[in-house]
Amino acid sequence: MPTKKTSKAKAVKKPKKLTKKELEYFKKLLFQSREEHVQDLKNMSDESNSKSSESSDVSGHVQHMADVATDMYDKEFTMGLASKDREILQKIEEALKRIDDGTYGICLEKGEAINKARLEAIPYAEYCLTCQEELENKR
Repeated sequence: MPTKKTSKAKAVKKPKKLTKKELEYFKKLLFQSREEHVQDLKNMSDESNSKSSESSDVSGHVQHMADVATDMYDKEFTMGLASKDREILQKIEEALKRIDDGTYGICLEKGEAINKARLEAIPYAEYCLTCQEELENKR
């Protein structure tokens, strides 16, 4: 009696696409997030300009070295925050493009669906949690 061979080849699993309603929801989240980061950048710029004008007012007042160091630290810290905001804004724009081309919510590495809870927390996420952790561990 011949033995029956069962080959269980793994079927390539297509990622489940988000519904139109879900895409609209995430698009709204992305627009809100973009607005918040743009506002943060504007506030940092306004604050930086305000501090610059204050420090350029040299009406015979000598600043203490510790004050100068604190001002420099604050400026560098603000520049770091602004850089991070610009990076996030770029990721938001890329996520909006992925919504338009139908690839939003799909991991750029594995091609699998990104967990909706992850997209809720980070609507501009490019990778599933597993791939994101692997990328961060490589750095």
